[in-house]
Amino acid sequence: METRAADTWTIGKQTFTSRLLVGTGKYKDFPTMQRALIASGAEVVTVAVRRLDLSKKGDESLLAWVPKGMKLLPNTAACFTADEAIRTARLGRELDMGDLVKLEVIGDRRTLFPDVEGLVEASRVLVKEGFIVLPYTNDDPVTARKLEDAGCAAVMPLGAPIGSGLGLRNPYNLRIIMETVKVPVLVDAGVGTASDAAIAMELGAVAVLMNTAIAEAGDAVLMAEAMRDGVAAGRKAFLAGRMPMRLHAAASSPMTGLVGSPR
Repeated sequence: METRAADTWTIGKQTFTSRLLVGTGKYKDFPTMQRALIASGAEVVTVAVRRLDLSKKGDESLLAWVPKGMKLLPNTAACFTADEAIRTARLGRELDMGDLVKLEVIGDRRTLFPDVEGLVEASRVLVKEGFIVLPYTNDDPVTARKLEDAGCAAVMPLGAPIGSGLGLRNPYNLRIIMETVKVPVLVDAGVGTASDAAIAMELGAVAVLMNTAIAEAGDAVLMAEAMRDGVAAGRKAFLAGRMPMRLHAAASSPMTGLVGSPR
């Protein structure tokens, strides 16, 4: 049997096998969150620094329920200016969460769309300070290129608005982004179910990050398993290369030499 090399991906100095990144918000309780994180098979879990209650200790602390061995990815959720995001990223590093940061600068409270000007500004500052920046951005190839030029280690375009579960609304822009930048592209936000995750991977995304789709599912643990399998299936399909689309039918078997056919 043919043996394939491990299909890994790298951000900064970190190399991962799982291409699913998960979050810690919106779960009904910490035990459910922990079981879902384990079931997802993810190696990276994102934590909102500004929503982390540092007064909580022991089992009352969210961090106590993060499975051992998972890489923490602090994020700057709920930051509405570049300055807020920069300060929050620095706080995450002071809390010993490392230099890897998911950068969010939100421009609109209702849609949670990013403020791209603030995002690029914050990225430049944090890159100069030695952070490995993963910016959450809109699905605009021009912005993606500016973030790459700013020194970001990856770009994370949205598939749909945060928490909407609408799935990938504009796969064509995502494809253009993947053709435009050389850094890894991770689809972030908008995934609703396993087929959405599979499609993102089939398009060529390096990985997919999600939270609400798992946390708000009827069975969060089972959905975490589904997302794990969806990401894996989409990645395999991308590597395999899909068959070409055809307008007309093409028989699976030869049409010549059939039993009973005239010679």
